[in-house]
Amino acid sequence: QVQLVESGGGLVQAGGSLRLSCAASGSVFSIKYMGWYRQAPGKQRELVAAIANGGNTNYADSVKGRFTISRDNAKNTVYLQMNSLKPEDTAVYYCNARGLGYPKLTDVNDYWGQGTQVTVSS
Repeated sequence: QVQLVESGGGLVQAGGSLRLSCAASGSVFSIKYMGWYRQAPGKQRELVAAIANGGNTNYADSVKGRFTISRDNAKNTVYLQMNSLKPEDTAVYYCNARGLGYPKLTDVNDYWGQGTQVTVSS
């Protein structure tokens, strides 16, 4: 099992910045990818950004050039730096970790944080 604890959400004006953090604990050796998803009211959860163990990253088109995902492997923590925030970025942001191969080699496990609210006012 992997536990994820998020922090860093809040209220910010349009054009401002926030940094989200997500600390992983437990069976962290099984984690191959970590990422951030978000869900706005009445909308489906969507991928914002993801990062692999090797450092490869993937971003939603809507956040490219504004958001940066990074990770500190020594601290088992992933960060999402969000700049130039827009009202449409308002959502609950969820940290995700995908574990592969544990406890069984064929296992694929998705773990989720509790979510943190990000509100961008216009």
